[in-house]
Amino acid sequence: MLSLQSDTDTRWLGQVETHLDDILIDHAHCEKKAAGVAMNLLFSYVDHVPLARAMTEIVNEELAHFQLVLDLLDRRGIPFRKLSPSSYGQRLHACVRKQEPARVIDRLLVAGLIEARSCERFALLRDHVADGELREFYGSLFESEARHHATYVRLACDVAPEEAVRERLHELSAEEAAIIAQGDPFARMHS
Repeated sequence: MLSLQSDTDTRWLGQVETHLDDILIDHAHCEKKAAGVAMNLLFSYVDHVPLARAMTEIVNEELAHFQLVLDLLDRRGIPFRKLSPSSYGQRLHACVRKQEPARVIDRLLVAGLIEARSCERFALLRDHVADGELREFYGSLFESEARHHATYVRLACDVAPEEAVRERLHELSAEEAAIIAQGDPFARMHS
């Protein structure tokens, strides 16, 4: 369903246990970045009306999630601050082809893979964190991340034949698995 070729290593759960505040702060940044990615797609492909409508919905939902995470941080007395990001997103975006229409397909599929990995990580947080509020919170976000993943893949199929999109998704998913396997020294949502 999520197009991922690997599961998260237990190393990440260790990072969560020792650096939960940083994971939560990074989650807020990830929601903000996800809204930005959708907004960039909206501006880049404004003449593609189904994409524009879908991106409008995703932007609004991601910004609502950003606000929810900020509220969670406030309740816990965790100050929201700048963090150095993991290299995950930058490395995955480096796989995007430069020429259209391949570029729009790759941008959509990369966004979809990031949503899929977030969805998988939210399920891990829901199932492994002892804190009841966090379990409920991450359980509530799981569905929307899965829906965003499916939306991005569906939109790519509007641009190219589904078989070609699925083949490219498989290639990008292999790259994503390699990137996530290397991990990151910082405790982040995608480290």
